[in-house]
Amino acid sequence: GASLFRELNIEAAADTLPELEPEVQTALISDMEPEKASDIIEQMEPDEAADLLSDLPAATVKILLELIEKEDAEDIQELLSHEEDTAGGLMTSEFLSYPSQARVCEVMERFRADAEETENIYYIYVTDEQEKLIGVVSLRELILADPDKYPEKTLSGIMETNIKKVRVEDDESIVAAAISKYNLVAIPVVNEEDIILGIVTVDDIIDRILPPKAKRKKRKV
Repeated sequence: GASLFRELNIEAAADTLPELEPEVQTALISDMEPEKASDIIEQMEPDEAADLLSDLPAATVKILLELIEKEDAEDIQELLSHEEDTAGGLMTSEFLSYPSQARVCEVMERFRADAEETENIYYIYVTDEQEKLIGVVSLRELILADPDKYPEKTLSGIMETNIKKVRVEDDESIVAAAISKYNLVAIPVVNEEDIILGIVTVDDIIDRILPPKAKRKKRKV
């Protein structure tokens, strides 16, 4: 029960909270000191944090976001601005992207460090100078790129340019159809300028189509 949840450390609480019914999540967070609640929310995946906050009163959300690290708070606010049944509402802002001219050997070094901070890594996304999405590299392709043999090889030399992607305003049915049709584990979400904003994973889609929790409410923008 609630007393058991309060005994969990911050990391364990952040892992456990998204598995509970939405009304239980909101009750637990509402019953906590704002400082502890914000610490837990900060440790959660941004999309799961946004789902939780969307069910709380606006005044509570404001207090919690002010206590959360600025970058994390901005990620959550961005997700809260989208309807929950769209690609923007489903996506997480945690993904890895690198410039097309980055050498593969450099990317592999950066990847080792970045991967520790990012969950659910399936692909690396490649961007141009304007931050537009221009390619995608699977982890398998990155590993097989053999940077020792070809030290000057860049991401542009190994990336796939025929990118399967969805728009931020696309309905969840379009996202689900694309993931299913192309057998993807994740799909990038872009805006009208083709700048990548986030990714939707197959797990996110399954949770929406076969929700293990009570029916979720529409997000309050």
